[in-house]
Amino acid sequence: MGRGGQGLVRVPVVVRAGAAPLWWLGVVAAGVGALPGGLTGRRIGVLTGAALWILVAAATACSRRKRYTALAREATRAAKYDVLQDRAVTVRNWRRAHLWWLAAGFLAALGGAFVVPAAAGMAMAGAGVGLWIKAAWLGRRERDGDVLLWVRVDWLGRRAGSPAGKAVKGYRSTGLAAGDAAPGGARRRPQQRVAA
Repeated sequence: MGRGGQGLVRVPVVVRAGAAPLWWLGVVAAGVGALPGGLTGRRIGVLTGAALWILVAAATACSRRKRYTALAREATRAAKYDVLQDRAVTVRNWRRAHLWWLAAGFLAALGGAFVVPAAAGMAMAGAGVGLWIKAAWLGRRERDGDVLLWVRVDWLGRRAGSPAGKAVKGYRSTGLAAGDAAPGGARRRPQQRVAA
């Protein structure tokens, strides 16, 4: 990064990176977890899981919204020599940094099925849905403000922390055409790709 430029990653991409693994691991854990009767029985387990799915999805989607809003409002324009990280690299880095947490959560969800069948897996899937909702909310903010939101790589740390964590001192912004991810962090369709 020459001339003092910073490495930047898209905020919604970091938020969205955990959604798919949490969803799929949760679905598998809930499916396998429904097989044993558990201590409570399948019916109570599935009903408990459905309630947890809603609660966890809502809590995940709504957490730290004030912090995200404040950081987005005060975002400064990205500098000419800042380097924009590709979406695929951001997702890969996040998943590598959280691999053991995802594996531990999956195993805990499977173990919990012997007490309350399917419930922990459904809660895990709910966390994935909550992250998708949060990323979509950030995408609406980006479209409304006609900007894309970025955060410095070094502020996330080696463990790819939260883009609204204490270490994050501010966001950078670019026009909507920058980078290879659409507002909200999804992949751009080929016809959407425009040179920044």
